[in-house]
Amino acid sequence: MTPPLIRTICCIGAGYVGGPTMAVIADRCPAVQVTVVDINQARIDAWNAEDLSKLPVYEPGLDAVVARARGRNLHFSTAVEEQIAAADMVFISVNTPTKTKGLGAGQASDLRWVEACARSVAKAATGHTIVVEKSTLPVRTAEAVQSILAAADPNGGARSFSVLSNPEFLAEGTAIRDLEAPDRVLIGGEDPAAIEALAAIYASWVPDERILRTNLWSSELSKLTANAFLAQRISSINSIAAFCEATGADVREVARAIGTDSRIGPKFLQAGPGFGGSCFQKDILNLVYLCRHFGLPEVADYWESVVQLNTWHQHRIAKLVVQKLFGTVTGKRLAILGFAFKADTNDTREAPAIRICRDLLEEGAQLAIHDPKVEPDQIERDLRLPASEAPDAEAGPTRAALSGEGTWWSSAAVEDALAGADAVLILTEWQHYRSLDWAALAPLMRQPAWVFDARSVVDPAAVAAAGLKFWRIGEGQA
Repeated sequence: MTPPLIRTICCIGAGYVGGPTMAVIADRCPAVQVTVVDINQARIDAWNAEDLSKLPVYEPGLDAVVARARGRNLHFSTAVEEQIAAADMVFISVNTPTKTKGLGAGQASDLRWVEACARSVAKAATGHTIVVEKSTLPVRTAEAVQSILAAADPNGGARSFSVLSNPEFLAEGTAIRDLEAPDRVLIGGEDPAAIEALAAIYASWVPDERILRTNLWSSELSKLTANAFLAQRISSINSIAAFCEATGADVREVARAIGTDSRIGPKFLQAGPGFGGSCFQKDILNLVYLCRHFGLPEVADYWESVVQLNTWHQHRIAKLVVQKLFGTVTGKRLAILGFAFKADTNDTREAPAIRICRDLLEEGAQLAIHDPKVEPDQIERDLRLPASEAPDAEAGPTRAALSGEGTWWSSAAVEDALAGADAVLILTEWQHYRSLDWAALAPLMRQPAWVFDARSVVDPAAVAAAGLKFWRIGEGQA
């Protein structure tokens, strides 16, 4: 069996997965022409911008990879059908959000864009085309894609298709490292030649023993299962963090003790404000929906509890802040340090900060939000509330604030965010927040002032020495 030689690749979708993945493939396979297509002209323009700091996706190391390959064999275009027609292999890497209405609303994946991609490929492809599912998809989605493609040339004409599943296992913030040195590459399919054609692409830099070959359905389910297990660990350690706070234990010591057990390991045992990002909640809810669809309600309930615990935990943090600040935050200024769902990304999808900030705004708080990579207009969309002008730090709360109207504004510097604040909440583990000078920052705040460290990134002794009250996730009062 000689797999077909892949000379041209087209990826539909220029987002968090498609852009970085194709950039690394182009960088490691200089003989293959790689084009990323998207109907969003502004996004394509950003990928083509001369200033690499303006790329639409922030990932450490991505700018260097794009700089090496762009213009040589990495291209970004809005000519979707033209690039599909020229491609030997087409990746589908579009968003699959949770449905907001209709059958399965709140749990099932919305596959409208995947279907649209399949129909575009069916219309524009020429010759034999290998179609690769890169988006996170429900089990047996490939069946629908195959049906659409089969209908494109029902009489067995000059065109033919093979469908593969190649889920991504990237962690935002380390995506380039994960792509360049992956734990595994998973390829699912029924056509051995197509599988080996894709495996040959990855074999340019990935050892063969790390390239796993499965059937389509196992590949699709493996992605959902991986995210479900990782999210489960986060909810598990956060549940123990709450227990530690109630009993006087320290969740960091508990995590260290159980993490040294080789059967458990230390990863994903860092207590925090809960999981976020584009995949964890969406994939678990999709798994819940599928389990109920296939008559497994007990399994569905089990996995749904992982999401419910995550939501409860975020509400718990907001409630705790209110309780510590004399039972009310109405009119009080709170500094929020970090809005992205994790450090080293500008992605805010399902970020813990969103739910926590909304709860505090509902209580009438005035929030000064600082994040080094998230733009204010993105925060506006996430909070569904326009930003206000930053008030005078020396002035007291406005009449509107005291009447219970929550407001927020963006702060360019940490010092600006803390000016006049009653408390600071650290919700993203940016490196900069680990080295803050609390002795210099404390005088900017209104006393008695609190530091709420939901990421365990600051030195408790330094905060105490600055005269600030301190709460850290998972740390009980002995």
